Amino acid sequence: MNVNLTTIGERAKAASYALASAGTMVKNRALQEMYEAFYKNSGKIAAANAQDLLIAKGSGMSDAMLDRLTFDVRRIEKSADAIQEIIALPDPVGRVTGGSTHANGMTIEKVTVPLGVIGVIFESRPNVTIDAAALCLKAGNAVILRGGKEAIQTNVAIVAVMREALARVGLPSDCVQLVEDTTRESALEMMRLNRYIDVLIPRGGAGLIRSVMENASVPVIETGTGNCHIYVDENADIAMAAEIVCNAKLSRPSVCNAAESLILHEKVARWALPIIAERLRKKNVEIFGDEIACRIMKDITPATEEDWGKEYLDYKISVKVVKSLDEAIRHINKYSSHHSEAIITQSYDSAEKFLALIDSAAVYVNASTRFTDGGEFGFGAEIGISTQKLHARGPVGLPELVTQKYLIRGKGQIRT
Repeated sequence: MNVNLTTIGERAKAASYALASAGTMVKNRALQEMYEAFYKNSGKIAAANAQDLLIAKGSGMSDAMLDRLTFDVRRIEKSADAIQEIIALPDPVGRVTGGSTHANGMTIEKVTVPLGVIGVIFESRPNVTIDAAALCLKAGNAVILRGGKEAIQTNVAIVAVMREALARVGLPSDCVQLVEDTTRESALEMMRLNRYIDVLIPRGGAGLIRSVMENASVPVIETGTGNCHIYVDENADIAMAAEIVCNAKLSRPSVCNAAESLILHEKVARWALPIIAERLRKKNVEIFGDEIACRIMKDITPATEEDWGKEYLDYKISVKVVKSLDEAIRHINKYSSHHSEAIITQSYDSAEKFLALIDSAAVYVNASTRFTDGGEFGFGAEIGISTQKLHARGPVGLPELVTQKYLIRGKGQIRT
């Protein structure tokens, strides 16, 4: 049942005040109820997801995007398990991060507090619904979720389970709400709901991110697209490089930490590219290369300028051959979405220079970009990967979902 956004905002704001005074024990009990409820209701949620998948297949959605949308029992239980990890994490609310005593005797404390109401606009990955709501709850925030039309039946089923769990422990069910209107108009209205939403977090493709950044009047934590690069240095172990590139491209090509661009030093390109390309093509990956890459392998499609900055989210990859590490760094910093980049090298100096000069949220040496994930980083889960520098960068987990305020205690002091 659709409810207008003003009403949703009013309910969320009221719920946020009740949640702000809830202690860690109450919040963890609610999360435990959710964990158990997802296991009990996994079949019901999977059935709702099957309806979404049927519609998506009929509309011609690509295999990679269908994988992104799929939320079967195994994935539901994996998301539920992430809630257990969130329960085990320290409560980010109420930490004293600074303080002093004024000359007149007043005490001043700087403490962490919830942001209030968080809005999350996202696309077709149903696990985001669970991760976002669970993280917001642990950090003491009410959340308004607005997913894409492709996953609406799944999201309705998920949120119903979460709201029932909240009610069972005496917390307002409106701590978690779903915007069921999936029109563009509802997204635009949500972006301007300043009176009720304290911060907005978009998670999705380039079009969604751009729309939010251009239209939102609510403060935004930008979780960017993932045009992730892997650079194979002249000192690289090529067998290792092939393994990492294939993992980063093939394990889940529809996610933001998948590799989209391969850069090769010219000293290794002639023999490294055929080895890596052969493995990629076993999964029918389409390769778009620069002039040198096309000379090395005649069947590579010539790349356009657009390819260097593109997040494919598909079985596609661009290839650039460079003369030096410096050229690779310049190319990455120019075209990257500042999400995750990796260097494959046996040179300590090259690795340290890459780590220092690449301007991205996560920078790897000899490892797959697929590790950029809240769970892998020990955060239990994350709402997204922030590619901005204020107020968060990298995986947005519990520490990024609180703000600070000052508590001043006096005994009648006045300023003279």
